[in-house]
Amino acid sequence: MKVSGKNIVITGGASGIGKALAERFHAEGAAHITVADLAEEPLKEVAKSVNGLAVVTNVAKEEDIQNLAAKAEEAGGPIDIFVSNAGIIRKGWEDIPNDFWQLSWDVHVMSHVYAARAVVDKMVERGSGYLVNTASAAGLLSQVDASAYAVTKHAAVGYAETLAVRYGDKGVRVSVLCPQMVHTGMTKGKTDSVASVDGIITAEELAGCVVETMDKEEFLILPHPQVREYMQRKTADYDRWISGMQRLRDKYLGDE
Repeated sequence: MKVSGKNIVITGGASGIGKALAERFHAEGAAHITVADLAEEPLKEVAKSVNGLAVVTNVAKEEDIQNLAAKAEEAGGPIDIFVSNAGIIRKGWEDIPNDFWQLSWDVHVMSHVYAARAVVDKMVERGSGYLVNTASAAGLLSQVDASAYAVTKHAAVGYAETLAVRYGDKGVRVSVLCPQMVHTGMTKGKTDSVASVDGIITAEELAGCVVETMDKEEFLILPHPQVREYMQRKTADYDRWISGMQRLRDKYLGDE
C-alpha cells in the first residue's frame, strides 16, 4: 500500500520512531496524519510540522483509543492506516515490579487490541486498510536484560499474526515492525547495549524501511535484516540458540 493520499494515525507520535514516521508519511503525500501520545507539547509540534492533528492519548486505555479514532475520522475521513507504535522499557528480570509488568502488557499488547477494535471492522467493510504494529526484534528473538519487554513484545508479534490470519485476505494488510536499536530517546546513552550488536540506525532510516515494506505489503518489517537470519538459527536449533544468548548475556552483563 502506498501512503500517498491516505488518512493515517500514529501512536507514540511525539518523538522517536513515531515522529520519524509522521514526517516520512507527510513527505510521501499522506492526505492527513493524526499523531497521539501523552506528551502534549512535543505532540503538538509534530502535528504542526505535518499539518496534522494532535490527540493526547493514553494507549493503555481503550476509551482513549476509541476517542483517538473518532477524532482522526472527523478530521480526515476513514482511517486507512493505523500505526500502533507506543512503547516502554525497563531493565530487569522476574524482579520487575508487578505494576510495570502490567503496564508493559497494556502498552505493548492491549493497545494493539484496542486499535484493531477501533478500526478493523470499518476497514473490512471497505475492503481496504493497513495495521502496522510496532514490536521489536526482542519479540522475535529475546532481550537479555529486560524480561517484561521481551515477553510482551513476543505477545505483540503473536497478536499481529492473529490479525494477519483473520483479516489478511479481507483487504486489511498487517505488518509488525521489529527493529533492533534505533536512535531515539528510549535508547539514548545505551549505545553499548546488546541490542546495538548490529549497529544503531536512525529513526529516519527505519521510517524508510517501513514505507518500502508497506509498498510490498510484507508482514515482517525488519530494518536490521540480520534479524531474519537470527530467527532461522533460533528455530533450527533452539538449545544452541539459548546457549548463544547466554554468552551474549555474559558479554554485555557479566555472569549473572
